[in-house]
Amino acid sequence: MSYAEYYKAKLDGALVFQDFVVDVAWQTMGLAIVQYSSKLYQAKVGESRTGVEIKHDEKFKETENLWIEVAEKARPRHGDYVPSGIFRNDNAWLYAIGDYDTIFFFSKKFLRQLAESGRVRIFPNHTKTSRGFLLCKADALKYAMIVLLPKAADKISKLATDLSEEGRQLHSIVKALPGQGVLFNLHEQ
Repeated sequence: MSYAEYYKAKLDGALVFQDFVVDVAWQTMGLAIVQYSSKLYQAKVGESRTGVEIKHDEKFKETENLWIEVAEKARPRHGDYVPSGIFRNDNAWLYAIGDYDTIFFFSKKFLRQLAESGRVRIFPNHTKTSRGFLLCKADALKYAMIVLLPKAADKISKLATDLSEEGRQLHSIVKALPGQGVLFNLHEQ
């Protein structure tokens, strides 16, 4: 598979996950995340009108680490990275990351401070298109402002491959989840 095909597949999956998070956030806590779809608005304003950036971490369940991006390149090549993720200069103040079972909401400012503190090691990912750091599950639970537990990975994996059908199914799954979407305050534990 070429890098362009790999990138397209990852982007398609990320967009479906963004829609899922939009639905879960609305259903479980009444947070309306208004995503921008055009590249122009995403580049000039940010990922969403409400200042929420959403990232899908497909490896979280396996590794129990979140990949927090700080810089990126459009494709593997020599040269500099550009600020992205938590260091992107846009309207985002809230950073949502996770998978279909667990979604963490962090203050973008806090994650920047963590990256700048020297307490985490910043390094390139395996494709050399992203630089970031790993945040282990225990620390993610400690530092997150909000954690949602939709526990929907098994249901998501059974979806049809047709994206328009997936969208309808995702919406109906989320509508059926209000009792399962657990929102809790970590500081009360």
